[in-house]
Amino acid sequence: MNSPMIRVILGHIMKIEAAFMLLPCIVAVIYGENVGWTYLAIACITALLGVFMTLKKPADSVMYLKEGSVATVLGWVVLSLFGCLPFYFSGEIPSFTDALFETISGFTTTGASILSDVEALSHTALFWRSFTHWLGGMGVLVFLLAIVPLSGGSTINLMKAESPGPSVGKLVPKIKATARTLYLIYTALTLMQIIFMVIGGCSLFDAVNLSFATAGTGGFGVRGDSLASYSPYIQWVVIVFMILFGVNFNAFYLITLGKIKDALHVEEVKYYLLIILSSTAIIFINIFRTCKGIEEALRTSFFQVAAIITTTGFATADFDTWNTTCKIVIVMLMFVGACAGSTGGGIKVSRFIVMFRTIKKEMNTYIHPKSVKKIMLEGKPVEHEVVRSINVYMGTYIMIFAISIFLVSFNELDLITSFTAVATTINNVGPGLNLIGPTCNFGFLTPFTKYVLMIDMLAGRLELFPLLILIQPKVIKGFFERRPKVKKAE
Repeated sequence: MNSPMIRVILGHIMKIEAAFMLLPCIVAVIYGENVGWTYLAIACITALLGVFMTLKKPADSVMYLKEGSVATVLGWVVLSLFGCLPFYFSGEIPSFTDALFETISGFTTTGASILSDVEALSHTALFWRSFTHWLGGMGVLVFLLAIVPLSGGSTINLMKAESPGPSVGKLVPKIKATARTLYLIYTALTLMQIIFMVIGGCSLFDAVNLSFATAGTGGFGVRGDSLASYSPYIQWVVIVFMILFGVNFNAFYLITLGKIKDALHVEEVKYYLLIILSSTAIIFINIFRTCKGIEEALRTSFFQVAAIITTTGFATADFDTWNTTCKIVIVMLMFVGACAGSTGGGIKVSRFIVMFRTIKKEMNTYIHPKSVKKIMLEGKPVEHEVVRSINVYMGTYIMIFAISIFLVSFNELDLITSFTAVATTINNVGPGLNLIGPTCNFGFLTPFTKYVLMIDMLAGRLELFPLLILIQPKVIKGFFERRPKVKKAE
């Protein structure tokens, strides 16, 4: 295990977090809030520790997937631990467990909150809370690769460990350029949403915070009713951008190259939009009579479908009061999730496409035993290794889901609350049903249950395996062992 390289990466992450922690300090100055001093002090401490960890350069800078996975998980843990300190030491979230829950929920873009009165927070805390979504959406390690010159030629393993989806590739030949391209697209879309929201009469503070939460598909709002009290125009803007941020960023890259037709023919995006339209139609039919008109029914249906499938988790209605059909659609969308290579969570549309085609292939084999057919996606055959990894992922997902529900059951919650609590956290959605519905929060849960759900949030955001790799005995042992020095040729 290349522990020195992991140490350096963690140090860089701490320096990046410290730099970004200065942003809420600026907000504190603008609104005249003394809480900004807490953020400044913690930023300085975090920066000093980061500098100390990066002083000694590792002799070996090569990183394999194992090191990439360990560095990714530890990076997110470190990010969350230091990120929660301003909430805790400022007294705005007096419980460390609750502060950590809120921060992990922010960075993993889950949006599950322990707060009962969001509007009681300072502008500084609200900004930092929303910004954790933006930073966690694309990934702190992707940002690290974009700005820090890491050598070794194996930095793709960092991106593979952090990026959502069954496979990760390069948009351009160099990883650094790929990371920069991703963040340029991400930033441009965020700025576009801010502009559209301000044009619609939204205050700049609300527009910035809600755009951060939309871009990261997180869902933290600045009002207690999420987006219910905003104008229809603002809600439609958020709907459009939620859907856009749930699209594979490869499609946006093709658009920047002028290959619009190629972008529109990305198969995963087609199915993603089809699922959104069909789900919206089902909910629209079921809630039409309870709404004031066609526009409201359509907007409400579109909004909640987009919010759940992209795992953003915003709400404009209490869908927990809808009929069983609507609630089943909502729960199914939690599992489907957005496209691979987007900022959304869930299992991902591409995995479901491959799984359904695998089932179809197996059924065809029963009928025609000698037939040889390959599973196709985007007009190309899907490699056996990808199919195998998806099957293993689904088996692991079911296992972790089942164990989590069993552990959460110790809180003596009803089955629907327990089931959706795990579903909404492992899929990084936010709200669930019953006691954790869109008008409720997670604050009443026991500390043990909160830590189980925190692990689920991290596992879901990091696609399960990096977290599982970290707890392997050989990996833990290797992390503390010194690597043999490579003798230089005379």
